[in-house]
Formats: sequence, C-alpha cells, structure tokens
Amino acid sequence: QVQLVESGGGLVQPGGSLRLSCAASGSFFSIYTMAWHRQAPGKQRELVASISRGGSTNYANSVKGRFTSSRDNAKNTVYLQMNSLKAEDTAVYYCNAVIQLQPVSIPTNDYWGQGTQVTVSS
Repeated sequence: QVQLVESGGGLVQPGGSLRLSCAASGSFFSIYTMAWHRQAPGKQRELVASISRGGSTNYANSVKGRFTSSRDNAKNTVYLQMNSLKAEDTAVYYCNAVIQLQPVSIPTNDYWGQGTQVTVSS
C-alpha cells in the first residue's frame, strides 16, 4: 500500500511564505514525476508544479517566480516552497506521484495525498 502524506499547510498573510512537504511511504520500486495540484472552492483542480526524478521542474504561469518545487529522492519526499503568497493561492493542495510498484510493472500516476489547506488572508 502506497501512501502520500502532505504537511505544511496553514493560514498565512498575503506576501508571506509556506513550505509544503509530501512524503511517500509503503512498498514500491521507484517514484518518477512528483507534482503539486490545487483546488480552490468552486474551481477545477489545477496543476501547480511538477518535478522529475532528475529535478527538472515545470510551473503553472500563475506561480512562476514565486513557487519552487524540490525533492529528496532518498527520503521519497517532494517540497513546494511558496513565497509572495496571494489570496488567489488559497486552495487545498494535493501531492501526486507517478510510481512504479515492481521492476516489471508499468508506472502509474494514480497516487494522491489527502490534501493540505492553504489559506492566504489578512
């Protein structure tokens, strides 16, 4: 059983910073791309940032220059450093990963965390 567990959400004032973490645990062979998505009330879930196993990153235009994703492969953990936060960043943030369970199995991206709430408000 693979689990992704996010942490680090909370309430922050506009202009502030937060760092989210997502740790994968359980039995698996390898983790490939890890990503952060978010869903605001009444809106569709959107991709915020992704990072390959080698560290290549991609960001949504709305967060470029403000958010930075990194990962520690030894700890099976991905991070999202969020700076200069805005009210429109308020959402539940979800971690997602492409995971290969066995050496001969096909990697799938069906793995999601439970989400962590980020609220940006004065």
